[in-house]
Amino acid sequence: MIIDSHAHAIPPAFIEYLRKKGAEVGIETSETERGTRVSFGDRVTGPMGANLTDLAARVEWMDTAGVDIQVMAGWIDLTGYEIDAVHAVDYSRAHNDSLAEHAAEYADRFWTIGSVPLQAPQAAASELEHLMQNGFKGIEIATTVRGAALDMAGLDAVWEVAEATGAFILLHPMTPLTGVDLGRYFMDNSVGRPAETTITLAGLIMSGVFERFPKLKVCAVHGGGFLPFQIGRLDQSFHKVPKFAATHISKPPSEYLRQIYIDTVLNNLDVLRFVVDLVGVDQVVMGTDYPFPMGDLDPVTTIRSIPDITESDADKILGTTLHSLCC
Repeated sequence: MIIDSHAHAIPPAFIEYLRKKGAEVGIETSETERGTRVSFGDRVTGPMGANLTDLAARVEWMDTAGVDIQVMAGWIDLTGYEIDAVHAVDYSRAHNDSLAEHAAEYADRFWTIGSVPLQAPQAAASELEHLMQNGFKGIEIATTVRGAALDMAGLDAVWEVAEATGAFILLHPMTPLTGVDLGRYFMDNSVGRPAETTITLAGLIMSGVFERFPKLKVCAVHGGGFLPFQIGRLDQSFHKVPKFAATHISKPPSEYLRQIYIDTVLNNLDVLRFVVDLVGVDQVVMGTDYPFPMGDLDPVTTIRSIPDITESDADKILGTTLHSLCC
């Protein structure tokens, strides 16, 4: 079974919710030739294109690409952490209900991972419990919450529920490196997003989240950002400046990196081979970032083309590992 761990969708019903109910939760929508945009205060999303809403086209692509099941998440830009706590649960519930209805049109082809209001951690934990009791496989979360790093956002209640329920957590960057000018050369995406993931993962590791919650199932998209390539530097800090770097962990950071799942959206076979060797084949899962052009829309070919990959290892990456995590 071939499973895509990393893909995005916007149910048409949720777009209608945004248009009709958005003002009630403090957001605004505007229409453009390319699709609806959403304003979360100062943050304005890009247009929601048809490639995020067209379910038939998605299934057609899956058939062509050889993907049996897609783990369907929302579009990270619609996470909505800016929404006040009073309305945050209603917003997340509307998103999750519409995502479940969308996926149910092809129930044998999709698993769903929902969204929870991390700006209200106890409510987020309750929503995660609700999701896991109603057929979801887990949640997608952004790398920061209202500008706060995840390790500084008071999320232990969420981690506790995630560990207890076996939730699959897709960690995805949203607003990369706020305050850094990355508008040129598309670097906000090509550099900023993996950099944001790197900082978030490092913070989660060094703060002891993976030590306190060793059974968490966190998958970092885009190959784990840049962290796999600088994990030695984190280890060096642990050994050489422990009064700063070893205050919350008892093992070198590289030991915790091997607890994290990494997707294959790296766009380079040699780099992917390195990551497989570094974290172990059992920690790598196939992803596409569908439908975005920075992703990998021929994923099966990619996995089977990893230098020196064995058939059994390729099968693990293509779906066996994720199936065991979520079933």
